Amino acid sequence: VFPRTANTILKNFLLAQGVPAGNIVEEYTPFQHQDYQTIVSKIKRFAASGNTAVLSTINGDSNVPFYKEFANQGLSASTCPIMAFSVAEDELRAMDTEFLAGHLAAWNYFQSIQTPENIQFVDNFKNYCKTNNLPGGDARVTDDPINWAYTGLYLWKAAVEKAGSFEVEAVIAALSDLEFESPAGLVKMHHDNHHLAKEAIIGKIRTDGQFDIIWGTEELVVAEPFSEFAK
Repeated sequence: VFPRTANTILKNFLLAQGVPAGNIVEEYTPFQHQDYQTIVSKIKRFAASGNTAVLSTINGDSNVPFYKEFANQGLSASTCPIMAFSVAEDELRAMDTEFLAGHLAAWNYFQSIQTPENIQFVDNFKNYCKTNNLPGGDARVTDDPINWAYTGLYLWKAAVEKAGSFEVEAVIAALSDLEFESPAGLVKMHHDNHHLAKEAIIGKIRTDGQFDIIWGTEELVVAEPFSEFAK
């Protein structure tokens, strides 16, 4: 569901920006797909015209063979950059980051955020992994999903404290307009629903498997549950 919905939004947005329909090509594969030779060959031919990028909504383990095949066929971030929406630091641990350097990812959090809250969060996470003998120990990394699991718990805690109660309806009411200084920065709960306003950021993959943050929104982005581009 996510890839098709995301691609619908992306395609309609690009069309609205004046990108010709003929310049937009969609390809889909099953989950856990491993053979990307044919698709990458198509991308290579398409990229030969110049000014080409890949917007990737591939999920899970399929990212590994996709990026490997991309490099095997001589494509790189300089010739055809990939903007990924499901590749984070933890996925990069299982990949050879040398051929990933320069490609992009869009998230709301990266481990490389340099704020006191995030530095402490990363240190605490690594220490926990090491102390509890988790696989990878303190070489483990944080990423966007880990951050939001953590943030969600502390939003609930703040709402309980604000409500002075564990009653579900009281906690829900207390969440309205609630703000929290998360590892990703300030976030704010919507007044009428459970959507969270947060910053959107783009990172460039480094050879060490981390991201250089190259762009971010100036203000918190308020969610559009029924985007005009999703139709």
